[in-house]
Amino acid sequence: MSVLNDFKKFLLRGNVIDLAVAVVIGTAFAAVVKALVNDILTPIIALIFGKPSFENLSFTINGSHFLYGDFINALFTFITIAAAVFFFVVLPVNSLTARRAKEEETKECPECTMEIPIKARRCPECTAQLAGASAA
Repeated sequence: MSVLNDFKKFLLRGNVIDLAVAVVIGTAFAAVVKALVNDILTPIIALIFGKPSFENLSFTINGSHFLYGDFINALFTFITIAAAVFFFVVLPVNSLTARRAKEEETKECPECTMEIPIKARRCPECTAQLAGASAA
């Protein structure tokens, strides 16, 4: 019975659940990006270059067949996914993190309401002595 309890504890740990959620969200996000590439970006490429897909591009040297068009499609998909992750996930999270860090590093002066460093003992704008600041 102890093994089952240990297994239950393992499954209900936060990191396992977080990982499961990440896999599900990642799969859904991949489907959205794939639809973006196939339904919107590929037709735009077809307008510019005349071919909607590069997968049939190839060349042969000494009987070896090189499918460089398939590589171009995979590279384009990778760059598109990386751009989508960067612009829709990384940038917003970075700006939110920076905003939270700024909120934690500053406080508001009670006299002039300017943002000042948390460790400040005197406001640089109005020179007011801050309450609770120790005289060093």
